[in-house]
Amino acid sequence: MSVADAAEAAPGTGGPRSAGTRRAILAAARSEFTAHGYEQTTIRAVAATAGVDASMVMRYFGSKAGLFTAAATADLRVPDLRVVPPPERGEVLVRHLVARWEDVTRDDELILLLRTAVTNEAVAAQLQAALGQLITGPVAALGASDAAERGAFIGAQLLGLALCRYILRLQPLAALPAADVVAAVAPSVQRYLTGLSPVD
Repeated sequence: MSVADAAEAAPGTGGPRSAGTRRAILAAARSEFTAHGYEQTTIRAVAATAGVDASMVMRYFGSKAGLFTAAATADLRVPDLRVVPPPERGEVLVRHLVARWEDVTRDDELILLLRTAVTNEAVAAQLQAALGQLITGPVAALGASDAAERGAFIGAQLLGLALCRYILRLQPLAALPAADVVAAVAPSVQRYLTGLSPVD
């Protein structure tokens, strides 16, 4: 990806020239949302941290919910299941998300998004859109006519895992090694993916 492409890919509206400002706003938003939660974070606080006017935040992201989702999903790194052998796709998809959630060097934005979506309808809608990008998109790329339905089942499986292991900390699930979690959940996700590719 070229520098221009990377700038263009920065979340929010606006062209490459505004990419630096958008990235600064997103960094400020992550800091504020992590420190204060969704309800207590304000557009003005984010703008002040980023060193811009509040109107600029609204211009690029439209609303607090839009800003929150952009901050939470800017680094989805959607897996390309087309390059994965069909029998391994479920495991690859599950491992992709579990590895992200297990990263101790960061407070994962998707977990923050899930935690907030439970009590905020606007964020819940944004979470649905993010799951469409992260799960339904890769499934649709395999040529499935029912990708939305399959993606919904996969999303339910993985969100349930995230909620119970990383938010509710239910035992013994929360204490299991990540490799064991992937091994247990991957066959269910694989079942939803079975038969999606013409080469299967």
